[in-house]
Amino acid sequence: MKVLLHGCNGKMGQVLTRIISQMEDMKIICGVDREPNKIKNPYPVYDSLSKVQEDVDVLIDFSNHLALDSILEFGLNKNVPLVICTTGFSPEEKEKMKKASEKIPILNSANMSIGINLITNLLKNIAPILYGDFDIEIIEKHHNQKLDSPSGTALMLADAINSSLQDSLEYVYGRHSKTDKRKKEELGIHAIRGGAIVGEHSVIFAGAGEVIEINHSALSRDVFAYGAIRAAKFLVGQKPNFYTMNDVLK
Repeated sequence: MKVLLHGCNGKMGQVLTRIISQMEDMKIICGVDREPNKIKNPYPVYDSLSKVQEDVDVLIDFSNHLALDSILEFGLNKNVPLVICTTGFSPEEKEKMKKASEKIPILNSANMSIGINLITNLLKNIAPILYGDFDIEIIEKHHNQKLDSPSGTALMLADAINSSLQDSLEYVYGRHSKTDKRKKEELGIHAIRGGAIVGEHSVIFAGAGEVIEINHSALSRDVFAYGAIRAAKFLVGQKPNFYTMNDVLK
């Protein structure tokens, strides 16, 4: 499988470069990065998708949400499936992805970890059972270089819970300056930024006599790379549609 790695000189791009270089059934044919000469890679690197001449089977993106238009344009013009692993997309940008997925297969997930996606499915099952007697809060922790807050994963977990409760919850981002009591329909989402934390997420169900916590810790960025690779292998050969990691797990 021939891969175009978009954002190849970023932290995740270099993790993917290392892991895929050890694989026999997948190879990075070329990369694209806004700083193409920052790192010496074993494949050609361009500063724009418009300069890519190689034939590729799939594009894997770990870059920035601002690059979405050029990624979609490339995928549509070249008929290339897209694995978009970037976070921080606006509702309008997500709609652009879904519109483009009518013509090419696109997979997008706020978190490529298999564990996080299994937890997402679990939350959909247990939230309706616990919600009547438990308050629900989410805490996420990431390194001090992360741009978006709260994390896309925290929002993905919140959306999973909310969808199982008929979208009846109100997201509250931190509680600075709030002076009234917590409302039952609140779902608190709290972000911590510091050091080199790869990614930690906790979903807390707090009841009158007990507290249930569901936690996930990413010990290295490798977990996201393996998820992206699994997603790429799944996506190649699929029909045009909008896919998530849940489709990969199925």
